[in-house]
Amino acid sequence: MNTLFPIFVKAEQLHTLIVGGGYVGLEKATALLGNAPDARVTLVAPFIRDELHAMAREHPKLELIQEPYHEVYLTDKDLVIVGTNDKAVNRQVQADCKARRILVNVADTPDLCDFYLSSVVKKGDLKIAVSTNGKSPTFAKRFREVLEEILPDSLQETLDNLTAIRNQLKGDFVQKMEKLNEITKVLK
Repeated sequence: MNTLFPIFVKAEQLHTLIVGGGYVGLEKATALLGNAPDARVTLVAPFIRDELHAMAREHPKLELIQEPYHEVYLTDKDLVIVGTNDKAVNRQVQADCKARRILVNVADTPDLCDFYLSSVVKKGDLKIAVSTNGKSPTFAKRFREVLEEILPDSLQETLDNLTAIRNQLKGDFVQKMEKLNEITKVLK
């Protein structure tokens, strides 16, 4: 049974630490900054891919520290994502985060995760997060691709129109909800 509670965080209001500068670190930084370009991100690793250096030039709030992980890097961090190929380092970061009550995701190790990173469908202001409870990120990615293909690009216009209608509606909350439900029935 999937007991995950899905949330969307305002990443630009958090300070995220990514541990790992290889392909997984690049993937996580790309996903984070792709959704929240102004997010404050610190990435620490003894080796950092060239693509991450290029990304840091485009994102001034992405700080790269080319050193091995040390618990001092957890100071003032709100969220941690770990993606190294060293299981001992991954477990150490997870233990250090637990001791400080910092939520942590350890890539490809569901048992060490407080949260999972979802596969995200974006169409304008609409975001749909797909999760398999850590069972198959590949399936989540493929399902995201299917949704991206079938959802029309005109969805942003629909959302903008619904916002304008909602802002013009009169009455109490229940009356507004009934009217919006009536208008959106066509989406079934």
